Amino acid sequence: MAQFSYDIQSSYDKAEMNNVYLQAEKEISSRYDFRGTAAHIDWLADKKGIKATADSSWQLEQVIDLFGKKLAARNLTSKVLDLSGEVHESNMKAWQDIPFRDGLSQDSAKKITKLLKGSHPKLKAQIQGEEVRVTGPSKDELQAAMQTLRSADFDFPLLFTNYR
Repeated sequence: MAQFSYDIQSSYDKAEMNNVYLQAEKEISSRYDFRGTAAHIDWLADKKGIKATADSSWQLEQVIDLFGKKLAARNLTSKVLDLSGEVHESNMKAWQDIPFRDGLSQDSAKKITKLLKGSHPKLKAQIQGEEVRVTGPSKDELQAAMQTLRSADFDFPLLFTNYR
C-alpha cells in the first residue's frame, strides 16, 4: 500500500517578502501623512527582518500596520513578523527591529504533532529538526489534516512542502 507524505515548516517565501518590502517602501514614500517625517523601513542583516522607523510610536504602529497589510495583499500571513521586540525612542524618533520568524521550534513541532495525533489517528507525524513530516495512507486524510492545521490558531506561520 502506498504511503503519502508532506512536510510542515514555519517559514516564508523570501521573494514575496522582498516584493512586500518594496511595495511598503513605495507607499511610505508616497503617502501624504508620512511626507516630511522620518517614517521608513530598512532591511535587517541578510534580509532576516525589517527595521521600522518613524517620528513617534503612534506613527511607528502605522508603518508596521502598513507592512502587515502589504503582507496580506500578497497572501502572506502577518504571523511571520516577530513583534515581541521593544520600541526604542530617542531624539524624537521611534524604531523597532522586527525579525521574521523562520524555523519551527521544538515546542511548536510538539503542538503540531499533538494536534494531529488527537484529530487524525490514521496519520503519523514525526519531528525532523525544524520540520514535521506527516505520512498517511490516503491523500484525502493528509488534506484534511492540512485544513485542521490551517484552522488551528498557531502564533507562527505554516508552510506545507514536499507533498508526495
